[in-house]
Amino acid sequence: MNEYTHISHELLPVYDKNSRLLILGSLPSVKSRESGFYYGHPKNRFWRVLSLLFSKALPETVPEKKELLLSSGVALWDVIAECDIKGSSDASIKNVKTNDISLILDNSRVSAVFLNGRTAGNIFKRYMEGDICRPGIVLPSTSPANASCSLERLTEEWSVILKSLS
Repeated sequence: MNEYTHISHELLPVYDKNSRLLILGSLPSVKSRESGFYYGHPKNRFWRVLSLLFSKALPETVPEKKELLLSSGVALWDVIAECDIKGSSDASIKNVKTNDISLILDNSRVSAVFLNGRTAGNIFKRYMEGDICRPGIVLPSTSPANASCSLERLTEEWSVILKSLS
């Protein structure tokens, strides 16, 4: 895909009143948009990392994925509400409009915000961090595009999220 497409984020955030940490990605990939849920690319390691961190079975279905998140105190959404993008390439993102994460922050116990990858981190820091008065901690991307980072290393670096739940 060499042409830009305007994307409007259509996935609802996942959270409840007991959520204590928020993980924000950049924008659902083409595969995620096709599957209708976050981290839908079979090679994305997001669900494997969380299942290892929380010592739970790898979720296969959307209800299982939501259960893993909510039972672990995790809220999930993305920083981008709308943008222009080529395929799933974060590097091509332009004309960004961000999501209003106050929806989650005002209706949960979230005290820590984590960003899945550098793109989400850069957008959060540029457009959102000052408004919400909470720093964002950037973690290595679980995307298959970050293939140089092993599952073991991802899991080790992502283990920082457990501290915000204790």
